[in-house]
Amino acid sequence: MVEYCSLLNEVLQFFVLILVIFVNFALTNFSGKKYVMTNPEFTYRDGMSADDNYINWLSELKSRYRKSQAKAAVRVNSALLEFYWTLGRDIVVMHTENKYGSGFFNQLSLDLKNEFPKETGFSVTNIKYMKRWYLFYYEQITIRHQVGDESRQRPVDEFYQQVAEELELPQKFVLVPWRHHVEIITKSKSIDEALFYIDKTIENNWSRNTLESKIALDLYKSQGGAVTNFDKTLPQEQSNLAKEILKDPYNFGFLDIAEEHNEKELEDALEKNITQFLLELGKGFAYVGRQMELRMPSGKAFFPDLIFYHTKLKSYIVVELKAVEFEPEFAGKINFYVSAADELLKEPDDNPSIGLIICRSSDKTVVEWSFRGVDRPLGVATYQLKEVVDRTVKEFELKKKQKQLD
Repeated sequence: MVEYCSLLNEVLQFFVLILVIFVNFALTNFSGKKYVMTNPEFTYRDGMSADDNYINWLSELKSRYRKSQAKAAVRVNSALLEFYWTLGRDIVVMHTENKYGSGFFNQLSLDLKNEFPKETGFSVTNIKYMKRWYLFYYEQITIRHQVGDESRQRPVDEFYQQVAEELELPQKFVLVPWRHHVEIITKSKSIDEALFYIDKTIENNWSRNTLESKIALDLYKSQGGAVTNFDKTLPQEQSNLAKEILKDPYNFGFLDIAEEHNEKELEDALEKNITQFLLELGKGFAYVGRQMELRMPSGKAFFPDLIFYHTKLKSYIVVELKAVEFEPEFAGKINFYVSAADELLKEPDDNPSIGLIICRSSDKTVVEWSFRGVDRPLGVATYQLKEVVDRTVKEFELKKKQKQLD
């Protein structure tokens, strides 16, 4: 019972901390004598003429205030998540269910709600999620320490360097809202997958709906899924980064296009939706042009479908769209366009240009054999249209509802 009382005491200390944060914020931003209105009155501008300096200063004030609001929100979110994490850890370390019985969660929920009636985070379900959140990482970190797992593909994260018994909340976790964390741990099968979605949420400022759709489309598995020859044609660091940036499949569900279509119709639709296309390609892609004429001295002309520049890779990326299954002759054409990009677009401090064929479907063996002997970095990925994407999301939703019923 002493341990349980200690747990409640920690909860009280947490809310004192929240109160201090809000008080400090208020004192910092709203200090000064308070004006008390005794009678109703209109507020006039008094004929003031706002010049450019005032307008610019006002704009700066608004920006500074929004930033101060955001910082206060981050501090509160950080304190809340740290509390949730430590509460989950206490429940795991103290073996509370074994010690206090099956009614533990109901009792703790009632005690906390009684003390903090205005708070909404102390339902039985939410407290169980706190335990599950900590336990998700705790169990897998423990297993990895025991078996010495060296098979993971991602770089060693700060998480993996901790001893499970002393597992602390990683700093970047506080940048992700609580409900995002719940979505991630309930859908991810491994720490690698969970950290992938946490990093992507921070990087792209995903809403919860966006996160749910990315998980439903299994972005974790599709990222880096393109078939490439990067290991043989790029330095290791550049190869790893390029493979991480390309994915398979690409989701073209935002296009209003018939299931039966040709390459020009696909190109036209993508150009009309270039903003959505860039979002689907991922962060760092800058649109250079479509069907840029490549004229040769003989007078013959060629027209690569799409050309992008990737700011992180520091490489031009030539994209060829194919509304059919991959064919070996596609490799020769994209290789030609990549050579042209290296000769005519690439600057001395740029990295080698990359070719990407996005087609309706592909056979991995056919792609790999087609790339043999090619010294330019090339990749092949597929795309999915709205019908396939909708079907995938519906299947995900059905599975989710089934689990809830079970």
